Amino acid sequence: MSSRTYAEAGVDTAAGDRAVELMKSAVRATHGPEVLGGVGGFAGLFDASALLGYRRPLLASSTDGVGTKVAIAQAIDKHDTIGHDLVGMVVDDIVVVGAKPLFMTDYIACGKVFPERIADIVRGIAEACELTGTALVGGETAEHPGLLGVDDYDVAGAATGIVEADRILGSERVQDGDVVLALASSGLHSNGYSLVRHILAKAGIGYGDRSDDLGATWGEALLTPTRLYTSPLLRVIDEFAGAGAGGADAIHALSHVTGGGIAANLARVLPQGSWAEVDRSTWSPAPVFRVLSDIAGTSLESSEGTWNLGIGFVAVVDAGSAAAIAQSLTAGGIDTWQIGTVRLDSAAARPAGDFEQGAKGVDGGAVRLVGAYADAARA
Repeated sequence: MSSRTYAEAGVDTAAGDRAVELMKSAVRATHGPEVLGGVGGFAGLFDASALLGYRRPLLASSTDGVGTKVAIAQAIDKHDTIGHDLVGMVVDDIVVVGAKPLFMTDYIACGKVFPERIADIVRGIAEACELTGTALVGGETAEHPGLLGVDDYDVAGAATGIVEADRILGSERVQDGDVVLALASSGLHSNGYSLVRHILAKAGIGYGDRSDDLGATWGEALLTPTRLYTSPLLRVIDEFAGAGAGGADAIHALSHVTGGGIAANLARVLPQGSWAEVDRSTWSPAPVFRVLSDIAGTSLESSEGTWNLGIGFVAVVDAGSAAAIAQSLTAGGIDTWQIGTVRLDSAAARPAGDFEQGAKGVDGGAVRLVGAYADAARA
């Protein structure tokens, strides 16, 4: 098929080349000496010789997208933060097991390549990769005319990280009496946007409409980038190595609060037979959650399985180190506080009531939220 015929079919290869030129410098900024070949190859190359120093290296991988948050970016023609969301969804899953990210690839499918738009998306991905210490080694932009609308696109990514086998975090490290710490989110992150869009559509609110409660237009407020936790968490994992009881590492398990909410995601990283109650009174959900609930005429509690409600990550840590870990993370820019304690059935009988028991195929611990949110009268 000639290039003229391909263009008539709706695929502009020249626009794709232009997009690559616009994003090259941002992508290169994520490359250290271990990345070979530069931008534009059929495959990204990563020199793994540095990994020879590991005793028993385990590779960790993750893949994800941003979901319907992209619809808001498309609606207000603002595309420079979606990349941060993508990296947060992908790379922050890797740190859950204590792994350091190595490299990432991205994929963008669109109805029509607008070079500046694609470059904005990839620049956002590259900026977030820099912040998380991840090399962006490759990607693909695919033009799908007739399948996607002219202004439609979707993004996805995959990343690989590494962790020593004897340093992996997870439920097997969790002990009776461990403290559950909450790490504050920056807002909705990248989950629950189908509900958000439904609420606003039913209320007749446009993304260009200003919300005095949020101090911005709805589109601007809803595109607040996902907070990136990888670098701060890797720092405290190393900082508190050997600081727990008996010289064990103080951080035992981590959970990324994404789809399913706080209880379900915490339950995934607790051992069978354990339980925890998360105290709502320890924090006040950010205005965006309260305003959306008010518009919908529902309670904050009703959205606990959909939104993160102000907690983007959860850490299960040694009780004796909990205060110091919280202080270190807060000093580093992420508000962190205690929300509960893990108990094992052998030490304390689980109270009656409804608990989330594991999630997403993991038969883990049991978690429920109790009490009322701080400033609950505003809900």
